[in-house]
Amino acid sequence: MSARTYRVVTYGCQMNVHDSERLSGLLEDAGYVKADQDGSPDVVVFNTCAVRENADNRLYGNLGRLAPVKADRAGMQIAVGGCLAQKDRDTIVRRAPWVDVVFGTHNIGHLPALLERARVESEAQVEILESLDTFPSTLPSRRESAYAAWVAISVGCNNTCTFCIVPALRGKEKDRRPGDVLAEVEALVAEGVVEVTLLGQNVNAYGSDIGDREAFSKLLRACGRIDGLERVRFTSPHPRDFTDDVIAAMAETPNVMHQLHMPLQSGSDTVLRAMRRSYRQDRYLGIIEKVRAAMPDAALSTDIIVGFPGETDEDFEQTLHVVREARFAQAFTFQYSKRPGTPAAEMDGQIPKEVVQERYERLVALQEEISWAENRKQLGRTLEVLVAEGEGRKDDRTERLSGRAPDNRLVHFTRPEGPAPRPGDMVTVEVTYAAPHHLLAEGAPLAVRRTRAGDAWERRHAAPAAAPAGVMLGLPTVGVPAPLPAAPGGACGCD
Repeated sequence: MSARTYRVVTYGCQMNVHDSERLSGLLEDAGYVKADQDGSPDVVVFNTCAVRENADNRLYGNLGRLAPVKADRAGMQIAVGGCLAQKDRDTIVRRAPWVDVVFGTHNIGHLPALLERARVESEAQVEILESLDTFPSTLPSRRESAYAAWVAISVGCNNTCTFCIVPALRGKEKDRRPGDVLAEVEALVAEGVVEVTLLGQNVNAYGSDIGDREAFSKLLRACGRIDGLERVRFTSPHPRDFTDDVIAAMAETPNVMHQLHMPLQSGSDTVLRAMRRSYRQDRYLGIIEKVRAAMPDAALSTDIIVGFPGETDEDFEQTLHVVREARFAQAFTFQYSKRPGTPAAEMDGQIPKEVVQERYERLVALQEEISWAENRKQLGRTLEVLVAEGEGRKDDRTERLSGRAPDNRLVHFTRPEGPAPRPGDMVTVEVTYAAPHHLLAEGAPLAVRRTRAGDAWERRHAAPAAAPAGVMLGLPTVGVPAPLPAAPGGACGCD
């Protein structure tokens, strides 16, 4: 009898990607095998997000498309977990009675047992815990990347931002012990990983749970002492908790990258107050100034919400002012999305859609102009690029490869003669062209450095598993971890 196959579909932030790697590890520990992309899995797990307004629609749309597939496939199971599951609980089974398991953010370790119980009892299993059962990083993992890894240093959030529902779903902040974090990083490096991203809903508040205000900067410096670890990143810090010792640790620790993603959300003090963001414009720009003084080459990025309830034209102009002053390399911009259960959803002064759209377009145009100008400053620079997998959609057509510079800029470069560098290898190139969202190195690479990470990637792909036959479901999949967010920038999209 062949092993049952699975697929995990992930929505949302890096914390969800991290959790999905644990869900995959748990299922493989229980004897399941990852389904081929073209196959029809026996188990589909949706790891959901509740940050954006369309989260419900995306989930129920996919569940609806799966209903006839499940009806025709004996023994197929569907599980829904993550933030939306934590929030909606019994609603999911009521709206989609063909779902077998609903589990929350605090009990992902129970998934295999819940699937088995649902199979034996022929009844949907709904299990939502109100507090963390097992820290996710202690669970088995199946990482999507051989060369880069997420490492969660905390879960939960102690902030009360009025637009964000995540603290209610992830709970209060809970920190891992520094020794446990470093042991995980060392184990990853031993497997071939050369880049780690430290992850938390509010990553630089690390230490509040263990009573050490400098715990995060100490952790960064300790990562600098791990032999073989070439790049350390973190996401996402909160301006309130951003301290001078963290800036010093970034500047003084060679393998901590000069890249900072720090959510702004708004440049208006009035709006920040309404959001319950515990900093103001001067504080935010002061951090930027200190970072640039310590690391002139640092690339900065942010998250911005346009159209928060009560935002006036003058408030929006203050956001544009901060964008001009900060000169972000990249900004993740969002139109305010009303989330039931958050204080902001009940606020007066909800902004008309057409006003929000006009402001949003102005912000995007300004940031595009700045991103392009900042990227043009990279022309002529020599960069060591970590070769990535799946970063360049046009690579096959253009005969190029792609990767990330130390400051996380995306670089497309000419394939060198001879054996192609593998994902995880390092290639030294000279930048010849700049676009708003990527750099191009058109000449021959100056050097290629084969790494243990490339060896690990090669081992992983040396003997691909036979593809199981089946019907394509057309569902999204989990991608290779990218150091910068692809969805809302923080670990929950709200930091």
